[in-house]
Amino acid sequence: MAQLIADRRDIDFVLHEQLNVEELSKNEKFEAFNRKTVDMVVSEARNLAVKEMLPTWKEGDEVGCTFNAGQVIIPESFKRLFGLFNDGEWLAMNEDPEWGGQGMPRSVSSAASEYFNGANYPFMMYPGLTHGAGKLVEEFGTDEQKHLFLKNLYTGKWTGTMLLTEPCAGSDVGALETTATKNADGTYSISGSKIFISGGEHEMAENIIHPVLARIEGAPAGTKGISLFLVPKYRVNADGSLGAFNDVVCTGIEHKMGIHGNATCSLTLGGKGECVGTLLGEENKGMKAMFVMMNEARLLVGMQGFSCATTAYMYAVNYAKERIQGPNLTKPAGGGVPIIQHPDVRRQLLIMKSYVEAMRSLLYFIGYCNDVIAITEDAAIKDKYQGFIEILTPVAKGYVTDRSFEVCNHAIQVYGGYGFVEEYPVAQLMRDCRITMIYEGTNGIQAMDLLGRKLGMNKGKVFMDLMVEIQKVIKESKAHESLAPFTANVEAALNKLGETAMHMGKTAMSDKVMNAFAFAHPFLEVTGDVVMAWMLLWRGTIAASKLSDAKKKDLPFYEGQLKSLEYFTCNVLPVTLGKMDVIKATNGAVVDISEDSFIG
Repeated sequence: MAQLIADRRDIDFVLHEQLNVEELSKNEKFEAFNRKTVDMVVSEARNLAVKEMLPTWKEGDEVGCTFNAGQVIIPESFKRLFGLFNDGEWLAMNEDPEWGGQGMPRSVSSAASEYFNGANYPFMMYPGLTHGAGKLVEEFGTDEQKHLFLKNLYTGKWTGTMLLTEPCAGSDVGALETTATKNADGTYSISGSKIFISGGEHEMAENIIHPVLARIEGAPAGTKGISLFLVPKYRVNADGSLGAFNDVVCTGIEHKMGIHGNATCSLTLGGKGECVGTLLGEENKGMKAMFVMMNEARLLVGMQGFSCATTAYMYAVNYAKERIQGPNLTKPAGGGVPIIQHPDVRRQLLIMKSYVEAMRSLLYFIGYCNDVIAITEDAAIKDKYQGFIEILTPVAKGYVTDRSFEVCNHAIQVYGGYGFVEEYPVAQLMRDCRITMIYEGTNGIQAMDLLGRKLGMNKGKVFMDLMVEIQKVIKESKAHESLAPFTANVEAALNKLGETAMHMGKTAMSDKVMNAFAFAHPFLEVTGDVVMAWMLLWRGTIAASKLSDAKKKDLPFYEGQLKSLEYFTCNVLPVTLGKMDVIKATNGAVVDISEDSFIG
């Protein structure tokens, strides 16, 4: 079943032919991660995913989580799996070994994450959020907080969460009602309720550490008055031992469409007035701190969605090669053939293939940007690559999860009626994938972030730097005459995206601001399309340079890269150009329609 999680040949292509990650080992920080080590890491991740994680995925869906009098029971197999995962030190792959990490490049850990999430992403939410909580402690914690919490989080001895959402606030975090009252010893008494808390209660670890957003009494209204607190399930004594229960009570779990193996909890803090937390970072700077975790979480959600998509694609290809039904259209008397020979099935598989390959390259590239930042001393280079991460994050979360759900939908269609039956895996993949378009900021919020914050960052320089980076690949591709029509299509789309971005920026700063944001999601879509085309052209340029000397076994792979590029640039980009025309017209129907007109 290994081939049904992720495409190892394509993973190796991205790591070693597209990003050349072995070059990172020339720097002291990553000197241990030569080609041999990188391949070993990916192989070990694959083995754990296939042999241990994948068999628990279906059980997690069917057994799910149960709630009884404040206690949450997760699937029994997850407990053993969590132990194996921690024994392999996979939870903090990129972090300092001093705190229990492996010091791995993010580009390399992206491959491991793809395997893990493709095998069982509801389980992976537990270590994923734990890592995010640890990152907050590492970035903003005092020396004492780091000493007490960080290694325990990064090694998985304790787990972590993220407590933002409240019943009356939702995505409007500034409307939260949880309060913090300062005590004489410098701690804070926390009181409030939080909902939709992934991994908020379970018995898989001896303690759960909750980063909590709350408002100190007398603080300003809105997001400007929010602070961040570290609130453990069990209090932690000065010597690191566990103390009394900290009055963090689970009041229920949600019964969801998917991700049944992860407990989505409602929590009450301080119901008996005995919940105590410590300030993490500065007063009234909680949102700024929490965005460190949220940005990481958004990239994780992009990986979750993508992992559903790549797994669904692998299953669909395998099924289409085995399922015999109907004759080949050109040989009607020839009897039944595998459905992969039917044009409409091939169309859907090629749609899936082109998106999956481009999304993999994008997510790994963002990891690579982090690696470049980690090893360079040049401030200008750091700023440029940080800018790439900033502007590509809404694409990696919003656009990628939109397209991932589309890929899962195609997989069901390839299976036909069997795809709708829970006996087969693609139904669960689609159900699990759907939440990725919602949590950690809905994809509408990602679109608003791209238009309202990222497009104008540094007076538009960040967006221009991205365009220049794409133009580099266009220039390289022009050396290959066979790519000329595809290169021309990408260049035309990039130029028109620049025009569209200027129009959107101006409109967003005018009295037509509502009209601009009515087209924020379409703008995210066309930006994502151009980014996908960039990645496919980059891949195609490499493939074109390798074809003449390729070994026989590699020829279908490289030829497949060129067909993904051809399909996307000749079938998707023309539609993208039409969408840009619509955006530039900025029709006002969405804004002008009265609320009463929505009633039939």
